[in-house]
Amino acid sequence: MMKADLLVKGCSELHTLSGGKKPRMGKEMMDTGLIKNGAFVVKNGEILDVGKEDRILKEYEAAEIIDASGKLVVPGFVDPHTHLVFSGSREDELVMKIQGKTYMEILNAGGGILRTVRKTREASKDQLKYEMKKRMDVMLAHGTTTAEAKSGYGLDLDNEMKCLEVIREIDHPLELVPTYMGAHALPPEFDDHSKYIDYCCDTVLPAVADVAEFCDVFCEKGVFDAGDSKRLLVKAAELGLGIKVHADEIENIGCTTMAAELGAISCEHLVKSSSGDIEAMAKNSVIGILLPGTPFMLMDDHYSPAREMIDHGMAIALATDLNPNCWTESMQMIITLACLQMKMMPEEALTASTFNAARAIGRADIGSIEPGKKADFLILGIPNLMHLPYHFGVNLVDMVFKEGVLQ
Repeated sequence: MMKADLLVKGCSELHTLSGGKKPRMGKEMMDTGLIKNGAFVVKNGEILDVGKEDRILKEYEAAEIIDASGKLVVPGFVDPHTHLVFSGSREDELVMKIQGKTYMEILNAGGGILRTVRKTREASKDQLKYEMKKRMDVMLAHGTTTAEAKSGYGLDLDNEMKCLEVIREIDHPLELVPTYMGAHALPPEFDDHSKYIDYCCDTVLPAVADVAEFCDVFCEKGVFDAGDSKRLLVKAAELGLGIKVHADEIENIGCTTMAAELGAISCEHLVKSSSGDIEAMAKNSVIGILLPGTPFMLMDDHYSPAREMIDHGMAIALATDLNPNCWTESMQMIITLACLQMKMMPEEALTASTFNAARAIGRADIGSIEPGKKADFLILGIPNLMHLPYHFGVNLVDMVFKEGVLQ
């Protein structure tokens, strides 16, 4: 018999998400690679083999065996859109929302992003790491094993670099992918959006290009228009960064199609995307990262048109949008919102939270349970996938494994 480090057997439902290198698009998102009564083996932190329990038990022996009888096993969740690095909180703004204030009204009154910028600029790297680690502990406990982390609460060279260095330096099992998002809001020392984009292109981007992997921009009415956003993204691509864009969150000002034509790996939020935008994203193989937690916290009835996107053959990912305006570390909660508010099927939501989410941050070695991939997986105390969106408001994860190690 072949030897392995770990063998997981008896899985009531083992959703492997195996097969294929490209993001699952449209109807393909229903294929989760389900194996009932499945098992798999891990060696040196990677998946060695996967299949029916009877074959795996005949062919392998392992130093450790875990019995997952009656339980759901899935790849570790990948959260491809977070604003993880920030200091302070804005709980009082929830009351303002309840009283009818809009997101832009709160921002224009000095709250929102700019309020967090002030606190983040004041914080040391050690303070940011301390606050971020607490959030990461909760994320990991709820099943997130890899996440993208954006800067964007510094808005000048020194503080954006500080935030990106924190992402790079923090010691935690949860793997982070850094994104520069200096174009998150107009900082108080600038009074012109175009001049600030010049500053980002000429001064900040060249300095952070070796620290970040992606560049993002908040392309929105009253923030950065499509023209300024395009200049930033073109410069980022010239410097070797992947490009992303916050688009169509509050109003549609033409950012999504622009970004799709530039070859963005993802467009994110997409609440107000048009049919033309959806066609452009599908045509250019752009992954749509949907963030149902955001309209939920804004008490907005409008959610991203996930069904139209899937019907048009788009690849969809899901993310928390973790930030002081949408403070949730739980991808489980996001999956529930995706099913209930955007009418995604549980299989689609799982694909969007694992396989497609990994592709949205340029990671091909995670997001599925198949030979050669990192052994990032979850054992949940529920018998099938339907329970994941159905049983909400609690942590359903029994065990989290990162590269084959129980966390």
